[in-house]
Amino acid sequence: MLDIMADPTGEEQVSKMSELCPECGQFHLLSENHLYNFQDEVDDELICHICLQPLLHPMDTPCGHTYCFRCLENFMQEHNFCPMDRKKLCFQHCRKSSLLVRNLLDKLIVLCPFHTLCQETMQRCQLEAHLQNRCLGFKKYRSDLERRKNPHSKGKEEPVVIVDTSTAKEPELSNGGSSLVAESSMAAGVSLGTAEPGLVNPAFEEGEEDLPQRASLVAETSTIEIQREDPEEELGMRIVGGKDTPLGNIVVQEILRDSVVATDGRIAPGDHILEVNGVNISNVTHCQAVSLLCHPGSVLHFVILQEKGFSPRTVQQDSSPAVNREVIHVTLMKRDRSEPLGIKLIRKTDEPGIFILDLLDGGLAAKNGKLSRNDRVLSINGQDLRQGTPETAAQIIQASETRVNFVVLRQSGTQLVDTVDDGSTPSSSSSSNGESPVHHRRRPEQTYYRRKPNYQKELPQGYASQEKTVTIKKEPKESLGITIGGGRDNKNKLPVYVTSVQPIGCLFRDGRIKRGDVLLSINGIDLTHMNYYEAVSALKSNAASHVLVLKALEILVPEPTDPSSEKREQGFSWSPLWTMWLGLPSNLHCCQDIILRKSNSESWGFSIVGGFEESKGNQPFFIKTIVPGTPAFRDRRLKCGDEIVAVNGVPAIGMSNSELIPMLKEQRNKVILTVVSWPGSLV
Repeated sequence: MLDIMADPTGEEQVSKMSELCPECGQFHLLSENHLYNFQDEVDDELICHICLQPLLHPMDTPCGHTYCFRCLENFMQEHNFCPMDRKKLCFQHCRKSSLLVRNLLDKLIVLCPFHTLCQETMQRCQLEAHLQNRCLGFKKYRSDLERRKNPHSKGKEEPVVIVDTSTAKEPELSNGGSSLVAESSMAAGVSLGTAEPGLVNPAFEEGEEDLPQRASLVAETSTIEIQREDPEEELGMRIVGGKDTPLGNIVVQEILRDSVVATDGRIAPGDHILEVNGVNISNVTHCQAVSLLCHPGSVLHFVILQEKGFSPRTVQQDSSPAVNREVIHVTLMKRDRSEPLGIKLIRKTDEPGIFILDLLDGGLAAKNGKLSRNDRVLSINGQDLRQGTPETAAQIIQASETRVNFVVLRQSGTQLVDTVDDGSTPSSSSSSNGESPVHHRRRPEQTYYRRKPNYQKELPQGYASQEKTVTIKKEPKESLGITIGGGRDNKNKLPVYVTSVQPIGCLFRDGRIKRGDVLLSINGIDLTHMNYYEAVSALKSNAASHVLVLKALEILVPEPTDPSSEKREQGFSWSPLWTMWLGLPSNLHCCQDIILRKSNSESWGFSIVGGFEESKGNQPFFIKTIVPGTPAFRDRRLKCGDEIVAVNGVPAIGMSNSELIPMLKEQRNKVILTVVSWPGSLV
């Protein structure tokens, strides 16, 4: 693993001299770690997941992760959890790593940073002594520095050279394809530049051009109380994750419309559920989390970690003159919760947040007369929407009882921007009564296809699938006695699966077909490509036969369903847990290609976990976080828990996290993600 740095012995003139670090021979702030050019790729186990460089003065956390002392110390000044698994953490409880680990790190081979004058390599622990006593390049640097400080000293002053101290940036290529910094080494110096580097991601990497716009990823922990009239009513959200999956935390994938959680409006897709009713679920299995979230109760207390987007580096948010801007407070009164306000909201392509596209004639907002077209909505009922979406605003309005308080920013002399030319990140509008967004330019219909042979993967550790052929002789009027779900018309393009086996049919009498089995064929007719209605028709038409040959697939998951959730699983509303789909063989997966586009000043806006690890083998790559106000967020097709199968057609199977991240970072303005999406578990 090599570091992106300029050569300290180049011939560039500078007007101001900064001193190199005498220990590593590179420029860095005193509060930051030393920088090294490593000769070889460094094992992932020796990498700090905060700075993404080989560990320096490694510290072990009680939860089993290791970080650089300075990285962890700086991180813990703002947070109280581990960057990797977000468990509560106190810096005082962390301990220095073992002597064996420290020795392994000290023996890593590094290159002398003055490589045009000094070609030596040495162990990392020997570099400081080399610079002070033997390095001709460092000796020349100190001599130049002394002349710079004392310009009237004897001898002709030579030009002084300084290393580029800017944030590491991808090298530009000449027409011949050679790097302008070809002699420099190329990887470890790229840091995440976020307040939550444990999210491990290409999505959050910022280039030099990003620095004026954003500094860090902001996350907030909040306590939310939700009440429900029926103690056993479903909350109405789908969840993914768990300690038995690469995602680790329990993450909200989707909020169902008109559900208890949707009506409350404070929990959103992408939120991490840390606690429910005082029970910590940040380190439980997926099945255990489902059981706890499905527990009956009239009042539920949640502790939620919510991503808020990137915080700005500067106080000034907009270069427009303040004289042209005005913050306006408007209150609209509904006669009842269902009354629409008559507002169309839109998202622009070149600015964050949402704007008023139109006020419907005769509507409540138009009659009030205080809101105007092109007003930027800063908040509704106290909820910050500066990085919001029309859909979120519509949910807040719909959940409001009677009073709806708007805070808007009005700027004169601006025109409303229309939709995107390429349709990749379309502006969208939403009506104030919470209806589906209206896209002014519809995205081309999404195409799905079977997972290609070169995208095939092995099942994760602990998962297995077992194909079975069931031959049954049945009475002429006897029914199959099963209900099914799924089908390729489902939004997740699921295979057909059994939702219940009723005690009245031949399959119950036979006993081999069970709830959750995936149906492959009946009497030789392939069911795996059919939508729901085609599958129902095929099953009914073949049920008249005296002999049935049914092929099915049973998916075996590492942890059996918790007995306490059996009540939830009765009847026709049963659906498989998210973890069951992780055990489905690759040949039954449906993929889709999602094209994301961004400007040079943006990050992709998603984080990933998973990949190959020696201790765990090949694990799928999952989307863990989608950051508000980013291309991934605006596109709306990616969801937490989606598996990344390929990047620009290159299979991700078998790659480590450190291999896939650079691939994503290299894509400057466009990336094609091949993903498989499974519905989260319903709670």
